[in-house]
Amino acid sequence: MKKPILSLLLLLTPVLASALSQDKLNNLNLPPGFQIAIYAEVPNARQMALGDTGHIYVGTRRLGKVFQVIDHNGDYKADKVVEIASGLKLPSGVTYHNGDLYVGAVSTIFRYKNIDHELTKPDIIIDTLPKITHHGWKFLDFGPDNLLYFAVGAPCNVCLSKNPVFASILRMDVDKNHAPEIIAQGVRNTVGFDWHPVTHELWFTDNNRDNLSDERPYGELNRVRQKGDHFGFPFFHDNSLPDPDFGTKGKEASAYIEPELILDPHVAALGMVFYTGNMFPSKYKNQIFMAEHGSWNRTPEAGHTGYRITMGREVNGSLQYETFIDGWLGKNNKAFGRPVHLLQLPDGSLLLSDDKAGIIYRITYQSGVF
Repeated sequence: MKKPILSLLLLLTPVLASALSQDKLNNLNLPPGFQIAIYAEVPNARQMALGDTGHIYVGTRRLGKVFQVIDHNGDYKADKVVEIASGLKLPSGVTYHNGDLYVGAVSTIFRYKNIDHELTKPDIIIDTLPKITHHGWKFLDFGPDNLLYFAVGAPCNVCLSKNPVFASILRMDVDKNHAPEIIAQGVRNTVGFDWHPVTHELWFTDNNRDNLSDERPYGELNRVRQKGDHFGFPFFHDNSLPDPDFGTKGKEASAYIEPELILDPHVAALGMVFYTGNMFPSKYKNQIFMAEHGSWNRTPEAGHTGYRITMGREVNGSLQYETFIDGWLGKNNKAFGRPVHLLQLPDGSLLLSDDKAGIIYRITYQSGVF
């Protein structure tokens, strides 16, 4: 297999000679008291991970690179962006665990040991995952059980594969090298998940099929209740909408898990996070923030959707779908940015990656500032 190229190439110093103008930042609409600023410039920034020393690790997709973002003086503005790996195949997913960095690159998951302090040749955790790149890029994270979770998307727009690993979420013990086990099926393409801070249940976003219509299927926010839950793909989408080709080839709709929250059609919700910090007002505690990357093929007449941060917020016992930040999409249907992933910092602020603008933003709140 092709080996990743290890490097220590220093980039973007100073980081904040920004390619994104303040005028564009001013176009973003935030709730009263919230602010957004540029934390770092990282090309094609996708999933982020926080190291023990405060370094931020960032995967990319089309660039095939992984970056380390360093804030030496703790002023929440990056001082250095260091390229630590290149030549990888869609290394979108990164996570940090017990001092080591894990990178998901389609068929292979790498581990860079002691990454905060040295750069060495990575170990290979697994290299037998499917090599198909269609929905093959990874999102990965460690759960409360200390197992590594990741997804393998459907190798198509809509199809029924004989290989059960496709359209699933899996987990594995990276220390014992056990084979991955499937914990959720019928998941077309999730690029973001997190665990509820109280119940420890796994929640995830899922992107439904294309080329059905501009208004259906809807996007999904789902919850895994037990190992083996099936979420309907390719037989049904969103709220039991039968697929025109596969709707009669599975079980009855009631056999599949319906979404906890229906999102707008084709918003491409990617990263999601339960907010557990203390910086934001109390109504945001333990609520879900989602990065909507934006549609790619809705017709101009229907208009694009997404390009925003939304929330699944519990109100009177039910989840409400609401916009938290928007404005990346202009009135001419041209977006200057596409939100990807959210990462909470120890001070309670949120980082947000943007693979189109090549930016990592920091979202903060200050009472009395409007």
